[in-house]
Amino acid sequence: MSKTVAIVQSNYIPWKGYFDLIRRADAFVLLDDVQYTRRDWRNRNLIKTNNGLQWLTIPVDVKGQFEIKINEVTVADLSWAQDHWNKIKQWYGKAQHFKAFAPMVEEAYLSMHESSLSKINFQFIQIINKILEIETPIFWSHDFNTTNEKSTRLLELCQHLGADRYLSGPAAKSYLDVSLFQQAGIEVEWMDYTGYPVYNQLFGEFAHGVTVLDLIFNEGNNAKKYLLPVI
Repeated sequence: MSKTVAIVQSNYIPWKGYFDLIRRADAFVLLDDVQYTRRDWRNRNLIKTNNGLQWLTIPVDVKGQFEIKINEVTVADLSWAQDHWNKIKQWYGKAQHFKAFAPMVEEAYLSMHESSLSKINFQFIQIINKILEIETPIFWSHDFNTTNEKSTRLLELCQHLGADRYLSGPAAKSYLDVSLFQQAGIEVEWMDYTGYPVYNQLFGEFAHGVTVLDLIFNEGNNAKKYLLPVI
């Protein structure tokens, strides 16, 4: 039986494509022992508002720490969770399925006392997986002994998990050494994020690249129908 592994850095309340990647894999690895990238998706994401797209950003303590790893990043101000929930409630309160799914999401925000960015992201990914009925097991890259070189690290993670297929996001095409995987007998498959259908979304022109919470609050239990079909 074939086994597909996907490996991605953790994102904060990610967009729907992130969860399509998870649901296509037999095992998903959070790549958290690599360098933290600033002004990226690690600690922020977009919501839709009457005034256009708006960032929700977790304040993090990384000043002067240019080599800091994702799993070493901590939150700078614990009041962020209440603030983010207030904004989500403000802009999605009138969404058709907000009342049905708000309690689970609200509890996650208002009970959030975690200072580790990696663990915060993981908690929200778990909650969203539950809503979307995604049961793919999740692993941490720091739990495995791997080398530091980009492509070799990814290959070794796949080997640790017994993969014969590596599912990667398209951005990795610029650096991934596919020949290493081929030599190891592991097929590389590229995720295709095109073809998403439009759903009922508030506030004007449709936007695909927002947090998946937008899809959940607007479509509820039908949210899975707006993800890409699993082949």
